[in-house]
Amino acid sequence: MERAGQLHVVGLGGTVRPGSSSEQSLRIALRHAEELGATTHAFAGASLAQLPMYAPGGDGGAVARELVEHLRRADGVIIASPGYHGSMSGLVKNALDYVEDMREDPLSYLADRAVGLVVAAHGWQAGVTTLGALRSVVHALRGWVTPYGAVVNSLEAHFADGACDQPRVVQQLHLVADEVVRFAGFVAGARVA
Repeated sequence: MERAGQLHVVGLGGTVRPGSSSEQSLRIALRHAEELGATTHAFAGASLAQLPMYAPGGDGGAVARELVEHLRRADGVIIASPGYHGSMSGLVKNALDYVEDMREDPLSYLADRAVGLVVAAHGWQAGVTTLGALRSVVHALRGWVTPYGAVVNSLEAHFADGACDQPRVVQQLHLVADEVVRFAGFVAGARVA
C-alpha cells in the first residue's frame, strides 16, 4: 500500500525468457528499493512482450497505458536490459519509446526522475557498450542517470529463484537501488519545499 509522500520506483526490463539474468537483476534491485521504503512496480519481460511496436499517437493497449501511468507517478526508474549485440534489446527500447506519450506532461519524459541502469550480458564487452547506449537514451529522455551502473556478466554470475550466487553482484544491484532512492528523495523533498 502506498503512503502519502512515499517514493515510487518503476522497474522495466528483462527478456521474454522467464528467469533471465536481466529480469532477476531488476527484481533484486527493486526488492532493495522496497527495503529502503519505496513502493515499486515491475514491468518485466512477459508484460513488455505484450507491448505493440510504439506508434506515435496510437493506443498501445492496457499494458502501455499502465506503464505510462506508473512512469508518470514515478520518482525513480530502474532499467535492466540484456546486452544484445552491443546494445539494449528491442524489447527494452520499445518500452522506452512509450515515454514519448509523456512529452506534453508538466514533467515531460523522465524529467526529475532518477534512473538507475543494469545490464546483463554474456561477457564484459556487450555489457559496457549497452550501458553506454542506455545512458544516451535516458539523457535524451531528460532522465537523471545515477552515477553507478551495474554490469552483470552472466558468464560469472548465476541466478536462481530470485537470488544471485555472487555477493559482489548483489551489492552492485543494491547500489543502483540506493542511488535511485536517494536521488529521488532529494528531488521529491525539493518539490515539497
